[in-house]
Amino acid sequence: MIKVTVYRDNNQIKSFELSGHADSGPYGYDLVCAGVSAVSFGAVNAVLELADIDLAIEQGSDGGYLRVTISDSEASESMEKAQLLFEGMIVSLQTIERDYSQFIKIQSK
Repeated sequence: MIKVTVYRDNNQIKSFELSGHADSGPYGYDLVCAGVSAVSFGAVNAVLELADIDLAIEQGSDGGYLRVTISDSEASESMEKAQLLFEGMIVSLQTIERDYSQFIKIQSK
């Protein structure tokens, strides 16, 4: 199962972590994993490109782990863009969770 944990402070996303594997299909044909990967990496790339913001990114060497942390020192305009893009990511992940809840679980802390 993929576990998504979103860490917030004052309702702003400070970091998020994805861990585990969906195992919803054979390796290379796992649609839940592919969807979660596309949504999360797409959001990270969008923030890096469009918000020009500093992100601390940790990845597992064999996949199955991603942690992204937003620096507290970002300008408010850049932070607003990053928040909007990451909130969009969460909405997309929740859509996947709604249809495939046996393979993905999202929680906020």
